[in-house]
Amino acid sequence: MGSGMWGLFILLGLSLWSNTQALTKNPILSRIRRAPEASGENKKCSYTFLVPEQKITGPICAARGYSTDKDRVTRLDVALVRDLLSKQRREMETLKLVVDVDGNLVNEMKLLRKESRNMNSRVTQLYMQLLHEIIRKRDNSLELAQLETRILNATTESLRLSSRYRELEAKYAALSAVVNNQSVLIGALEERCMQVYSHRREQPPLGPPLVQVVPENIPVNVPRFTNEIQRDNTRGFARERGSRSGPSPTSGTLEVQKPPQRNFSTEGPFRDCWEAQEAGHSTSGMYLIRPDEAERPMQVWCEQDIDNGGWTVIQSRKDGSVNFFRNWDNYKSGFGNIDGEYWLGLEGIYNLGRQGDYKLLVELEDWMDKKVYAQYNSFHLEPESEGYRLRLGTYQGNAGDSLSSHNGKQFTTLDRDKDAFSGNCAHFHKGGWWYNACGQANLNGVWYSGGVYRSKFQDGIFWADYGGGFYSMKAVRIMIRPID
Repeated sequence: MGSGMWGLFILLGLSLWSNTQALTKNPILSRIRRAPEASGENKKCSYTFLVPEQKITGPICAARGYSTDKDRVTRLDVALVRDLLSKQRREMETLKLVVDVDGNLVNEMKLLRKESRNMNSRVTQLYMQLLHEIIRKRDNSLELAQLETRILNATTESLRLSSRYRELEAKYAALSAVVNNQSVLIGALEERCMQVYSHRREQPPLGPPLVQVVPENIPVNVPRFTNEIQRDNTRGFARERGSRSGPSPTSGTLEVQKPPQRNFSTEGPFRDCWEAQEAGHSTSGMYLIRPDEAERPMQVWCEQDIDNGGWTVIQSRKDGSVNFFRNWDNYKSGFGNIDGEYWLGLEGIYNLGRQGDYKLLVELEDWMDKKVYAQYNSFHLEPESEGYRLRLGTYQGNAGDSLSSHNGKQFTTLDRDKDAFSGNCAHFHKGGWWYNACGQANLNGVWYSGGVYRSKFQDGIFWADYGGGFYSMKAVRIMIRPID
């Protein structure tokens, strides 16, 4: 409490004590007590006197009896009290200063605590960053270790491949030596053969005679001998077209693939495309047919946009995506893609032709995008026992008659020679066909790009009466339809 409060309490206590002493010592101010009432007949009257109140202007010293010096408040006592009050006031001011100082210390402590909390959060953040950095470095160490392992594995693999390469080089050297020895042997054998033929005055066998027919129609603007055999690495077969090796191993069944954005009918099977057209299918596309004597149905491309439609396409060439240098079994069962290049199959063609009287249409397209036709008024094949012999009727069209020379001939492949030539025409013309010796048409030959091609033998897709033997067609289709 303040020094002023203490002084107020002291003054109030002294005032109360002075009033009490005045009331006890002054008889005027004291009330006269009543006499005790007498009991019974000794009753007496009592009187009460009212004294007017006097106005007191100075200090009242009321005392009952005689006063003593020790009960008197003197100036010295007041001075002492004032000194005490001033001392207490100074102590209160000192305490205020102490309290102010303590308040500043408290504020400083609060600031220090706040800074301490901030420092703790910063230290925690730095610790987390350090921990993340340690983890990242550990991950980098693991990645580095993995990379080192990969490098070691790659080094080991390269060493292994180097060792394998050296082994192959040694084998190649050995094979080269063998080939050189065989070359010497072959040279000796050729010399011996020439000696034998010279003694017999005979000439060694040569290739088939080249086509000597002067074509009725020659495509214009054709470059002379400017292209080589065209190879497309994206094609479906790896064997080089026009190679002199035997037929590549291929599937013996017809590959059927449904093309996107093409017409495909799920109805049927029909006897042929003519019956499909009569059933209301007037759109060209893939259809399912089953000839009368066939064991199972097969998919074909039906052409409904040429000459009133109803044509069954038995062969299609347009981009060289399918290898036609095949063996007998492949040509018998068929191969290729229905929406692209394909061969329907000799057995299927034979079953179609034996259902009735059919005619044949050959559509040729050159590299100037010009289309010509060759039509024969009758067509059928004889059974396999007769080598699927070709039977044709009379020719009409604008492409020239290059197929009549093959009429009555059996089908020839590399592994089944049925032609009239001393050698195998399929070997020289790189395809299967009804070769004569070897003939004026080779529509299953090698697909060359650009038209005129270079080759030792006439092995392109040629039609002798249109372009000659060294002009390969851009596209060919062979179709049959019942005679109207």
